[in-house]
Amino acid sequence: MDQPTPLPEGLSAGDFTRALERFRAILGPDNVVVEPERVAPYKKIMIPVDEERLAPAGALMPKTTEQVQAIMTVCNQYRIPVWPISTGRNFGYGSAAPASRGQMVLDLRRMNRIIEVDPELCTALVEAGVTYQQLADYIKQHDLPLWLDTPMPAPVASPVGNTLDRGVGYTPYGEHFLFQCGMEVVMPDGQLLRTGMGSIPNSNTWQVFKWGYGPYLDGLFTQSNFGVVTKMGFWLMPKPPAYKPFVVRYPRQQDIAKAIDTIRPLRIAQIIPNAGTVSNGLWEVAVLEKREDVFDQDGQIPDGLVRELIAKHNVGAWNVYAALYGTPEQIAVNWKIVTQAFAASGGEVLTEEDMTHGDPLFQYRKDMMSGTMSMREFGLYNWRGGGGSTWFAPVSQSRGSETIKQMALAKDILRDFGFDYIALFIIGWRDMHHIVDILYDRSDSAQRQKAYDCYKELLEQFSRRGYAVYRTNLAFMDQVADIYGPVKKSVNQRLKRALDPNGIIAPGKSGIHIQEHRNRP
Repeated sequence: MDQPTPLPEGLSAGDFTRALERFRAILGPDNVVVEPERVAPYKKIMIPVDEERLAPAGALMPKTTEQVQAIMTVCNQYRIPVWPISTGRNFGYGSAAPASRGQMVLDLRRMNRIIEVDPELCTALVEAGVTYQQLADYIKQHDLPLWLDTPMPAPVASPVGNTLDRGVGYTPYGEHFLFQCGMEVVMPDGQLLRTGMGSIPNSNTWQVFKWGYGPYLDGLFTQSNFGVVTKMGFWLMPKPPAYKPFVVRYPRQQDIAKAIDTIRPLRIAQIIPNAGTVSNGLWEVAVLEKREDVFDQDGQIPDGLVRELIAKHNVGAWNVYAALYGTPEQIAVNWKIVTQAFAASGGEVLTEEDMTHGDPLFQYRKDMMSGTMSMREFGLYNWRGGGGSTWFAPVSQSRGSETIKQMALAKDILRDFGFDYIALFIIGWRDMHHIVDILYDRSDSAQRQKAYDCYKELLEQFSRRGYAVYRTNLAFMDQVADIYGPVKKSVNQRLKRALDPNGIIAPGKSGIHIQEHRNRP
């Protein structure tokens, strides 16, 4: 039996009906979603909590910035909370669902105009609902010498949404917020803010100079609930004259230390300029295989079997994917440095030419490191099946000793709950994002509870040792905010009260509330 559609907290049915009529007058009847069958997609999640805990009251689908401003007026009058999404493809962190039951999803996917792409300055200005695929198609259609930088679910994801959650990709432009330049933000009171140089009338420098004058504000609107970002500028990567992707395979789990200590100086010196990855062997196998076909038992897959599987698929215990970019002459010089460094550390360096029969694992990494769309990594979700996935993403120093500690700790905790250690490190300049995918069967309530408890234990044990996640799923936003301490929580809370006194934008996002609150089961 379907659960009844929840009302926004504290709102009567009569006031909700009156607010819906106002929304329909602004957006048109078809763009105010309250029918259960149309609300259902917004409830679909991969994280390990019950869907009804996060069920929205409905969805609003504006087409213009002016409509978003008008929505804010109604929301303030009736105290209706709205949860903004770009495309709602935040897989592993919460998808399109809000952080708490009864919010209205503010679905911006109809705001999908590519306003400008400048091939000389290598900039773009797009609305919040534009997808990476749409922008890639535009670049191809106009034959522009530009590359995108894309995250894993690139074709269906939004550059605006991914950047606002401080997501990452795999080219030299992989730190997405670093290459953002200028935002248009609808504030909670309906006022329109343009950050950086955008607040100047007739500005032509909005997408070329990030800072503007006075305090830098753009960061306030990332991982926050202080405004609704409707447009964003980006710097795009010029297509390089040459590009050389490669993989370095290491045979043993403990070799992760050698791999990282070899990469770090090359990344800091920008000899390797891109945010590549270091994936463990089971990640590689899980993209291609189903778990039931190789180990149809409970408990963590044994190390001995993992060694057999990586030998079968001819991958390493750890696999470094990176690339060189530039002129052929530049690449030749840097290639000599790179190959010598990795060979000295015991890694096997391979290029596309070494893959005599082709290699689907290498191909999709090659695509991603050149900003080309790929869905191959979604093969991970077939490993266990059942639609369950949640990402645990602590930050690590770029030191081999630190990654050894994180690997051992994560693997032990996952073993305690019967989950496999499927992980990679995304290579920053001086940091590593340690991405652990807890894959489970959402249709199995026992597995769902274990996945929740496992994530909780990972969070507690890692934070106890000074490690914190850079991003989390909807169910743990308050707990992660606690880890970052009371002063940061207090500052966030004061900003929220000042900018959004009625608490209408995404209450609970990143653990930010107007007052002390606990969003826990």
